[in-house]
Amino acid sequence: MSLCPPFAPFFGFAGVASAMVFSTIGAALGTSKSGIGIAGLGTFKPELIMKSLIPVVMSGIIAVYGLVVSVLIAGSLKHTEYSLFAGFTHLGAGVACGFTGLAAGYAIGFVGDSCVRAYVHESKVFVTMVLILIFAEVLGLYGLIVALIMNSKVSKSVCS
Repeated sequence: MSLCPPFAPFFGFAGVASAMVFSTIGAALGTSKSGIGIAGLGTFKPELIMKSLIPVVMSGIIAVYGLVVSVLIAGSLKHTEYSLFAGFTHLGAGVACGFTGLAAGYAIGFVGDSCVRAYVHESKVFVTMVLILIFAEVLGLYGLIVALIMNSKVSKSVCS
């Protein structure tokens, strides 16, 4: 059987879609959940809104991770000489980035919501919130790193 079947690029494109869709869903979850907390904070102390936007910005970065991985995978997709190994590797890279982005967005949303609501009552919570948000963001960064490593392992595969 040939190493380059005509359906092999399907798996590569599935990796592109997985990276983009799941990381964007994670970013949307984080933004919406944190935004609810920020809206609650704004009714009591509107002067704290700008400092409380950190979870929303960090959620947006999760979507950028998915965009970077999907652009890199799409750039290495070729109509000819695209092996099944490359397709499965790109699918794995996209799923790794997408699902870690989904988990990171979920974590950022819940931490952001809870900490922003606590920030209304106690200003010392701000530093703790930023630290926990960084740890949640790192989940998505790990997926980006794994996806980049997997993408770099797909070299010029020879089809026979």
